[in-house]
Amino acid sequence: MKAEQSTSKLDVTNVEAPPRSTTGRKLKRREQQRAIATRKLILDASLSEFAQRGFEAASIRRIAERTGLQHPLITYHFRSKLILWRAVAEHAFGEIRAAWDKEAPPDSDLSPIDRVREEYRTFLRFTLQYPDFHHFMLRESHPHNPRLAWLAKTILKPLLSDRLLPQIRAAQKAGELPDAHPVLVHYMLIGMTSVLCSLKDEIRTIAGLSADDPKVAKAYWELIEHTVFPSHKPSKRPK
Repeated sequence: MKAEQSTSKLDVTNVEAPPRSTTGRKLKRREQQRAIATRKLILDASLSEFAQRGFEAASIRRIAERTGLQHPLITYHFRSKLILWRAVAEHAFGEIRAAWDKEAPPDSDLSPIDRVREEYRTFLRFTLQYPDFHHFMLRESHPHNPRLAWLAKTILKPLLSDRLLPQIRAAQKAGELPDAHPVLVHYMLIGMTSVLCSLKDEIRTIAGLSADDPKVAKAYWELIEHTVFPSHKPSKRPK
């Protein structure tokens, strides 16, 4: 008589899988966070280096000194000075766009004039927080500059055509901004919102007013509102 063969199968449905180690994932996450922090440190130091010395005179060695990092670590993240310069520009404008999205979300029901007001007020705050940004941009504003051409094509023109100019045109159509070329209106507002930062040393020397004083920054913005957005009344200026 043949032995009866068992037809039962191993039930694995209730067998617990061995616990997966999270050590590897945590380590990878820490490495990613460290890399992000390192890149930001390099970008912030590079913004100052390019702003203060210009592209030609700036050096990776001095950026390494500013950050306290080894030169090879910087070139590991950014293979050349031009790549680093472009990364600085993209990072700075990325920060500006993120701040705009926070203060004037694209899907909000803000009117065009309110959106313009919030975005240029945010730009004023950005220039005061990152005073080297204005000089970084000003260094590149000269004829036949290939970096300016790249900046205009890659960042500035899309930013204007996709976001800022439509809002300015809509506010003009509503009679709430001067009837002039929208690009001129934009650069008028850029000039007004960046001069407190760009001439802060002169302003401090002549009048004793510090752009780092929140009261001064607030009074200056209220002056812009009174001039460009007359529906807002300025408060008393700081003494």
